[in-house]
Amino acid sequence: MLASRLLRMARGLIVPAVLLIVWQVSSTLAPTPSVPSPSDVLDSWNIWAFGPMRALQWYSGTWLGYVLLSLRRVGAGFGIAAVCGVSFGLLLGWYALVSQLFDGLINFLRAIPTTAWVPFAVFFFGIHEAAAIFLIAFGSFFPIVMNVAAGARQTPRTLIRAAMMLGTRRRDLLWQVVLPASLPAVLSGLRVGLGLSWVLVIVSEMLAVQGGLGYALWSAYQFNRLDLIVAAILSVGLLGLASDWLLSQAGAITLRWQRGLTGA
Repeated sequence: MLASRLLRMARGLIVPAVLLIVWQVSSTLAPTPSVPSPSDVLDSWNIWAFGPMRALQWYSGTWLGYVLLSLRRVGAGFGIAAVCGVSFGLLLGWYALVSQLFDGLINFLRAIPTTAWVPFAVFFFGIHEAAAIFLIAFGSFFPIVMNVAAGARQTPRTLIRAAMMLGTRRRDLLWQVVLPASLPAVLSGLRVGLGLSWVLVIVSEMLAVQGGLGYALWSAYQFNRLDLIVAAILSVGLLGLASDWLLSQAGAITLRWQRGLTGA
C-alpha cells in the first residue's frame, strides 16, 4: 500500500520536474533572457518570505501575511458558497417547483462573468474585505449548485422506492436518500467551486481589496518584477493544489462506501 502510494507520487512529479529542467535550461541558454530562471525566482521568493520587513517594501517578509489574507478570504467565500450551493442545489434538483421558479434565474446569473460584478462589489461594499468574500462566494456558488442539482436529479428511482418501502417518510427522502446518493456530484461541485475561489480571490485582491497574493501579483507587475510575478503565481498554484488535496481526502473518506462500485 505504502509502496504504491510512493510510486504514484513519484509518477506525479515526473512532468513538473521535466518542465522545471526545461525552464532552467531555456532561461540559461537564451541570449537575452526575458523570463527569470527558477533559481532567480527562488531567491526572490526567499526574500519575500523570510526577508526583513521594512516600510514600503511589500516584497520583503510579507509572503506569509499575504498567504493568510488570501486563505481567510477563500475560506470565508468558499464556505458560504458551499453551504448555500449544496442546500439550494438539492432543492433545485429534487423539487420540480423550485426548479421551475429558479432554474432560469440561475442560468441567467451564471452566464454573467464574475469579473463583471467587481464594480458592483466595490461600489456596494467599498475597498473592504466584504467585497472579496462576496465575489468569491457569488462566483463559486454556481458550479456547486449546478453539480449538486444534477446529482439530485440522477438519484436512482429504485433507491427512492426501496426507502419508501422500508418506511422512510416522503419529507425525509431528501436528506436520507437524495443527499447520500448525490455525494459524488457534491464533491465534484465543491472541487470546481474551490478552484474557482482561488481564481476569484486573485481578481478581487487585484481590484477590490488590499493585501493578499493578488495584491502582491499586481504590485509586482507595476514594479516590473517578473520574478515575483512568477513566485506569486506559483504560490497560488501550490495553495490551490494543497486545498484541493485536502478536499479530495475528505471526500475519499466520506465516499469510502463507493470503493469497489467503480473502476477507480
